[in-house]
Amino acid sequence: MTLYDIKPHFQSLLRPMVKRMAAISITANQVTLTAAAGSIAVGTLLFIFPQQYTLFLILPVWMFIRMALNAVDGMLAREFKQKSHLGAYLNEICDVVSDTALFIPFAFIAPFSELTVALVVLLAMLSEFTGVIGPTIGASRRYDGPSGKSDRALIFAALGLWVGIGGVLPSWMFWLMPVLALLLCVTIVNRIKQALAEVK
Repeated sequence: MTLYDIKPHFQSLLRPMVKRMAAISITANQVTLTAAAGSIAVGTLLFIFPQQYTLFLILPVWMFIRMALNAVDGMLAREFKQKSHLGAYLNEICDVVSDTALFIPFAFIAPFSELTVALVVLLAMLSEFTGVIGPTIGASRRYDGPSGKSDRALIFAALGLWVGIGGVLPSWMFWLMPVLALLLCVTIVNRIKQALAEVK
């Protein structure tokens, strides 16, 4: 079970807005690039000023906006015939770039370390790469959890809220990154197993 499973309900709420966007010729690729640009801007701001804790309150707000933009670009592509090979590349690459930009600032927030945050970023990339491989063997693009893109976004949004309000995190939070890394390893294995089971 992953937050990705509630995506259809979220999309139904966005559908009227998506129809209006399509009517004024906003494209899926434009939305994808906007989400990536916003993520890079937010991540860069937090990277430059990691000790300005109140800035981290931007993160949960942006994570929600980004989630909406990700849903919108998919709906524009599927429901308004905007699918393209370029769009497929942009969708996957921009997601990984956005995650990296938004996660890296936590390497400078105690009690996390640069090593553990870097490990989470690396495994997050690998998990998405594993999901993308599915279609190359005849399976679907895999989104299996327990640590999918939406789940990671929720965790880091909650961390941003905590840092923004409270400033310093308790020392036991150090273990969050190793646990998240472990969950990402499970996610990678699950995606491989489910893809292989699908093509049997």
